[in-house]
Amino acid sequence: MTSQRTRNRLIERLRDQGIQDEVVLAAMNAVPRHIFVDEALASRAYDDVSLPLGFEQTISRPYIVARMIEILRDGRPLRRVLEIGTGCGYQAAVLAHVATEVYSVERVQPLYERASSYLKELQLSNAMLSYADGNMGLPAVAPFDGIIMAAAATHVPPALLAQLAVGGRMVLPKGAPDQYLCLIERDAQGYHETRLEAVKFVPLLMGKT
Repeated sequence: MTSQRTRNRLIERLRDQGIQDEVVLAAMNAVPRHIFVDEALASRAYDDVSLPLGFEQTISRPYIVARMIEILRDGRPLRRVLEIGTGCGYQAAVLAHVATEVYSVERVQPLYERASSYLKELQLSNAMLSYADGNMGLPAVAPFDGIIMAAAATHVPPALLAQLAVGGRMVLPKGAPDQYLCLIERDAQGYHETRLEAVKFVPLLMGKT
């Protein structure tokens, strides 16, 4: 259930679902998703489903992780990426294979500690986690050429917009109750928003717990 063959089948399913970025597919293949889920759910780790993490959080289904990172990359190298909502750390681990530096923020302390241990186990030294309110981003290390959010917002936090580099892209779930993937691109003239497909994520919350 955790073999390379099982992982290969997941990659073929992602290709069938339309994921074309080979860099993203290689990153998905490199990350052992089963270590990020509860042992009782390990047999479903490579199914294309979201799974519960506790604390009213989930690990996103592999297709959504691949789709959001593919949109974020847009076929170009990523240098510095900010992730809002580390969760178990799976998406941060995938991002660490496609970006030079990954900064990820988690507001739930037990999840932050759990994700830190998983990333340390995988020796992903270019993924830096912070226990903080994701609405504030990480201004000390901004700007970011990519920002990705793992929680749905009714509006984009102004602090995150300010931390997106000119030429950068932000991908997030947006809306309530109906959610959709949203791409925000920043150029010298300002911000441009594109509405993409329907999704379902936990809501973006304020503060730390």
